[in-house]
Amino acid sequence: MMIGFIGLGVMGEPMARNLLRSAVPLVVWNRSIDKCKAIEGAGASVATSAREIFARAGIVILMLADETAIDSVLDRDGDAFVSNVAGRTIVQMGTVSAEFSANLEADIVRAGGSYVEAPVSGSRKPAEDAQLVAMIAGAPRAVERALPLLNVMCRDAIRCGEVPNASLMKFAVNLFLITMVTGLAEAVQFARQQRLDMEAFRAVLDAGPMASAVSRGKLAKLISGDCSVQAAVFDVLKNNRLIAESARRAGIAAPLLDVCYELFRETYDLGFADDDMIAVIRAIEARRASAPEAIR
Repeated sequence: MMIGFIGLGVMGEPMARNLLRSAVPLVVWNRSIDKCKAIEGAGASVATSAREIFARAGIVILMLADETAIDSVLDRDGDAFVSNVAGRTIVQMGTVSAEFSANLEADIVRAGGSYVEAPVSGSRKPAEDAQLVAMIAGAPRAVERALPLLNVMCRDAIRCGEVPNASLMKFAVNLFLITMVTGLAEAVQFARQQRLDMEAFRAVLDAGPMASAVSRGKLAKLISGDCSVQAAVFDVLKNNRLIAESARRAGIAAPLLDVCYELFRETYDLGFADDDMIAVIRAIEARRASAPEAIR
């Protein structure tokens, strides 16, 4: 069966490459068509439109930036939506609101298709190394169809029940990620301002109980000033907003997340939208002048 893949961005492109390495017959499309050229050289067939993807593929993977892009690609409000999804399995791997995902599943099923919600935990490097963790929700038969493909792109694929539980699971995981990386950036700024030996600081953190793949990777970037993108500030800001909105609707307090949102918004406004999320240290540094002299 031909597999369709739409969305060749920071995450999508290496994910599609991993499918090709496993000899998955792949037809791809991206709104910025120049991004298709390199992956065409790796063996993918390039469609001329999203509509062609649905005509050729029985399973279509979406790795798109936001809900508007998903609706546009599916022609959700147009005449082509039913023919695009009927008889096909749509595997939605981007980060969207839980309400959007649940409504999308209902629309696709009503049109005669099936839907798998499969957001992933990880950034570009884990995507390149097929070390992503997928959270999966959907009807059991649809999930079974998608699993062989998810297992190629991901280290683990964890079932979360019905839609939108995978989205909600992603929010819980990302709440921890966002607050953790923000705390790490603040710790680096503190260590620098106290004129500590940064290599000794790294050695202590890497040797201690808080060390993780994320802490090691982000700490190396913070110390070297490498802001090349793994998870972009604009994307983290979007994730932060979605989680906060979900928390508000459920009456859940998320005070750390609220602080992080303000810091990432400030980072975005400072001009670092396309940098890696470690650029949040710029907003923390910018607040130094207005920091209180003492905690009372």
